[in-house]
Amino acid sequence: MSISISNLSKRYGQQQVLKNISFDINQGEIVGFIGPNGAGKSTTMKCITGYLPYDDGSVKVCDIEVAKHPTETKMLIGYLPEHNPLYIDMYVREYLEFAGRAYGLSKAKVKSRIDELIEEVGLTKEYRKKIGQLSKGYRQRVGLAQALIHDPKVLILDEPTTGLDPNQLVEVRNLISEIGKSKAVMLSTHIMQEVNAICDRVIIINQGKIVVDESEAEIVMTDSKKNVQIHAEFMQDCDASFLERISGVVSVQKTGASEYDITATTDIRPKIFRACVDNSAVLISLYQRTRNMEEIFHELTSEK
Repeated sequence: MSISISNLSKRYGQQQVLKNISFDINQGEIVGFIGPNGAGKSTTMKCITGYLPYDDGSVKVCDIEVAKHPTETKMLIGYLPEHNPLYIDMYVREYLEFAGRAYGLSKAKVKSRIDELIEEVGLTKEYRKKIGQLSKGYRQRVGLAQALIHDPKVLILDEPTTGLDPNQLVEVRNLISEIGKSKAVMLSTHIMQEVNAICDRVIIINQGKIVVDESEAEIVMTDSKKNVQIHAEFMQDCDASFLERISGVVSVQKTGASEYDITATTDIRPKIFRACVDNSAVLISLYQRTRNMEEIFHELTSEK
């Protein structure tokens, strides 16, 4: 395994931020690591990179324990923090040379890697500028180049597309997808479209615990088996309280002036239709639907 986490726990004083979490990430796999603010995402990433010590459990990178061999494991990891700390007064090449030398690469190796990465991350037109002159999208590319300068086996990306415009989003996502073909990529994000676009698997963390570790398709399938979602729309607004009294209904939520989302234990559309006839409510639409990742995420991570 490129990343192997076993029973990882971390405390800040009396507050336990991570509670015995475990997961693995393989080479050639892009894993979306998502959760609400304060769930433990950044703490987990900092424990993997060796930036933070952990209290209990095991963190291994390419079968090497991070706590016992922090320098060796850092050489295997490329890390792009959430706020991308760049030296804005440096020129792009100058900064990447600085980063490469910090990893102990020779001058010749640094030069060849910079030439490769400038083309790979799309900095060909901008590399002669100072970092402070670049747009947010190009700064993110510089951050990615920095994380890749030593050709790591593992890439840790904390909110890599925050603040990018739609065009920049597509470009950076495509870049991460390409990189993920040969490396293990752990990607923290709040953007569900990003999960759908580039992630092979999704790990959802909430209140320091892993609540889901599956592909997006598996998450949606599991959710659809648990509860059936039905959407009903009426000709006009009406008293739809009768919906709640239908056998098999779990909940009813009004989503528009005359629209309702109904959660049920089974497909009860025939029952709904008969109840509408009995209550003189004119239906214009009635269909079963699948909840999207945003809805599932909200249910899994909302405070009960």
